[in-house]
Amino acid sequence: MTLLLLIRHGENEFTEKGRLPGQLPGIHLNARGKEQAAALAEGLAKLPIKAVYASSLERAVETAAPLATALGLELELRPGLMDGNTGAWSGKEIRKLGKEPMWKIVQSAPSRARFPGGESIHETQTRVVNALETICARHPRDLVAVVFHADPILLAVAYFIGLPLDEFHRLSMDTGAASLLAVGEGRAHLLAHNLKPPFQFDFPKRGK
Repeated sequence: MTLLLLIRHGENEFTEKGRLPGQLPGIHLNARGKEQAAALAEGLAKLPIKAVYASSLERAVETAAPLATALGLELELRPGLMDGNTGAWSGKEIRKLGKEPMWKIVQSAPSRARFPGGESIHETQTRVVNALETICARHPRDLVAVVFHADPILLAVAYFIGLPLDEFHRLSMDTGAASLLAVGEGRAHLLAHNLKPPFQFDFPKRGK
């Protein structure tokens, strides 16, 4: 089985102020986000991680880079791991978007939701799962770290554990947190979720 460490990027101005980032470029970690990235690197550097992948958006790259450096690994970027394309809503305040009729669908029936001028949530899930399946195929028996974004992580977890898309909002993911997912042929197990440094992971024995 592949062990996927799914890591949400650190805090930035958009998460701090409640704005929807989508795939906007130029969103960088703030001071707390940089501290979270450093804590992740320190907390995970002793694990037998064989590869570090990240979304190509800056906030993910800046979170993953210290970990890759600590492990002596090259950081590999995957556009398929980017945040959802929120189209015309990108950059807007979430509290104001809450007044939009489509926002109610995003929250209550995400399988039917499409962001204006952007992706449907189902399309985001499919894109991210395909990217992770490719990583798993490259690392069938390895522990790998994958740094990307909150909703894509939750959509991936929901898919692999068989949680319906319309229920994925029941999961949550904090900035600078990590989840551990074991993915094998025909089965997957969520071993830990939304943990922050210092970490204590229980890894399954090989062959299980």
